[in-house]
Amino acid sequence: MKRAAVSLVLMASLMTAQLDGQVAAAPTDPGKSQKKREKAVGGKEDKSSSGKLSAPAATGLQSNEPTTTEIYADEAFFDSTKNMGIFSGRVKVTDPRFSLQSKKLTVFITKGQNQGLEKAVAEGDVGLVRDRPDPNGGAPTRAVGRADKAVYTAATGDVELTGTPRVQEGMNMHVATSPDTVMIINQNNQLTTHGPSRTEIRQPPKEEAKGETTPSAAGTPTPSPKP
Repeated sequence: MKRAAVSLVLMASLMTAQLDGQVAAAPTDPGKSQKKREKAVGGKEDKSSSGKLSAPAATGLQSNEPTTTEIYADEAFFDSTKNMGIFSGRVKVTDPRFSLQSKKLTVFITKGQNQGLEKAVAEGDVGLVRDRPDPNGGAPTRAVGRADKAVYTAATGDVELTGTPRVQEGMNMHVATSPDTVMIINQNNQLTTHGPSRTEIRQPPKEEAKGETTPSAAGTPTPSPKP
């Protein structure tokens, strides 16, 4: 319950400014309100501001729907003066752009009316998963990154991994050979490494064709029996 409550509190704090702006713009004419209620009863869609706020989140069909980031944690601290939140203890983040887990997470929220995620800093046993869609409609390509620290910047979509990072994509592995190496994964799942590293490219073993004769069996004559 505590982990779910933390997620709900964060989402409520991010939407406070948007809710205030929508409520202030709601019509106050009783006649108009009565007509809208009558339309709603008659089976037509209610055009009130509260309906507009709930519809995108419920249906997910509108293109201007805000991106929702859910954070689950054992403990949470919010500082509204600095527009930030600190989460600790089995932190898990679910986002349409990535998923992440760590021991601690510090989140910075953009200021102004349209509040949203600006930057996230994860620390301690960081695990990151990003999927790259296949342009041909096939299965997405998954990249899994691990590091001591990860910094996500919403403006660019980049994730910076530090603290002996390593990234695995399929069977291939890219590993930092120095604790100072920095790896950056962009929103297209392209990886850039600054510093010493090692790349392991693995290939599955080739299976022998069925019915193929081994060289020793084909090239060795069968001795004839002695008289």
